[in-house]
Amino acid sequence: MTTLEKIRDVSVLMCASEGETIRSERDVLDLVGNAAYQGVQWVVVPAGRFDEAFFLLRTRVAGDIIQKFVNYRVGLAVLGDISRHTEASSALRDFVRECNRGRQTWFLADIEELRERL
Repeated sequence: MTTLEKIRDVSVLMCASEGETIRSERDVLDLVGNAAYQGVQWVVVPAGRFDEAFFLLRTRVAGDIIQKFVNYRVGLAVLGDISRHTEASSALRDFVRECNRGRQTWFLADIEELRERL
């Protein structure tokens, strides 16, 4: 289930913590398409919704999923604690840091951090 919210005049589609596990870009096609259709600027997905492969950069799952959001010009915010993944991988840690410097994909701890960024 998703809900549409406005945060600081920015349209945000919030995904519920419960739901299907996101394993591949196919799993986000409807979500991204729906967001683009509604004119949503950001989609927020709880980190727990992603399959473990998303956090292993060598699988290219994260890159494929993020690319779908880029293609539709919709931002992706991954919300939640991913420290166990970043502690296990310096490549992921660097990737998260670079994403957070940009305006397309963010890895954030909680909704408050999202509000601050927007």
